[in-house]
Amino acid sequence: MSTFPKGYKSCSLNAGIKDDTLDFTILFSEVRASAAAMFTKNQFCGAPVVVGKEHIADGYLQAIAVNSKNANVATGEKGLEDTRKVTEAVAQELSIDPKDVLPSSTGVIGVPLPVEKILTAIPGLKNKLTEDGLEQSAKAIMTTDTYPKFRTRKMGNVTISAMAKGSGMIEPNMATMLSYILTDAAIEPAQLQKMLKKAVDVSFNSVSVDGDTSTSDTVVLMANGLAGEVNVTEFETVLTDLCIELAKEIARDGEGATKLVEVQVTGADDHTVAKKIGKSIINSPLVKTAIFGEDPNWGRIMSTIGNSEDKVNTASVSVSFADVYVFKNGAPAEDKRAELAEYLKTDEVLIKISLGDGPGAATVWGCDLSYDYVKINGEYTT
Repeated sequence: MSTFPKGYKSCSLNAGIKDDTLDFTILFSEVRASAAAMFTKNQFCGAPVVVGKEHIADGYLQAIAVNSKNANVATGEKGLEDTRKVTEAVAQELSIDPKDVLPSSTGVIGVPLPVEKILTAIPGLKNKLTEDGLEQSAKAIMTTDTYPKFRTRKMGNVTISAMAKGSGMIEPNMATMLSYILTDAAIEPAQLQKMLKKAVDVSFNSVSVDGDTSTSDTVVLMANGLAGEVNVTEFETVLTDLCIELAKEIARDGEGATKLVEVQVTGADDHTVAKKIGKSIINSPLVKTAIFGEDPNWGRIMSTIGNSEDKVNTASVSVSFADVYVFKNGAPAEDKRAELAEYLKTDEVLIKISLGDGPGAATVWGCDLSYDYVKINGEYTT
């Protein structure tokens, strides 16, 4: 029994875009698949995002073509032409309609795509497609990631496989940097889009590495129906769990990160307020550097909560690191700095914030901010 969904094939190769690592991959369904996607809200979105939105508008796809090492962003009209050339070449090689190919690119911004290298690599790809290459594809889409992010789940006959990449420039608004989810379940496009939006909101849309929304964020879900009907409620639960796992991996693998940080906010007026305050904590350079330095300086959390645009009843606020309270019902708790310093040595840090007794709650994920983050981004194009 394959652990991959039925009817999908893939291949990954090096087209020589920047170095000799894998930098181009194709994900192909033997039949046209229902499809849903969400994209970046960045106004300087990449050429592939523009073309991808056009191609998925009818709710169907048959292939996804991704290159890493170059984002094809801020490349003007030529960038769009280059993207269309790639999708047309892929469609021709696979004997499918170009509108059924979704393009994606990730990597450095503002550098023209070396399109000739990619076009030279495409002929003959059809014969290289295999049924067991999805984990290779997860490698081919990496940029500054230190490891591939891939998961598979089964529900009876149905399988879902999901991959993601993302390590820096992660402050998604509707999506993550890049994520591709493939399933053999039979689900209509409209329902697929609804499920994807809900799953993304509590996963990729709840993670932040550095507060910068990428120009290429894309998450795509394809369902080719080859395993038949599925219990939709169960499918949505598994899809959401998979997305949350991948979102946490992205935060854990944040550029230069040494710790995964989870912030749980409860008691807010509504979900939006809870999420906003949670995000402000994981985006605060002062909180992030304190966690990196394993410094139990919880005052920085209080200051960040206090800076919220939304009204906070400070007399009702409680804050704890896991189960160690630092602030309870509007007043400092018993001094447990030694216990806290010990807790901060772990590589997963949980911060719980209660704002009172409102119904709003949200969980968000981020990472610490290390010396390496500055180094990686100070030398990114050189």
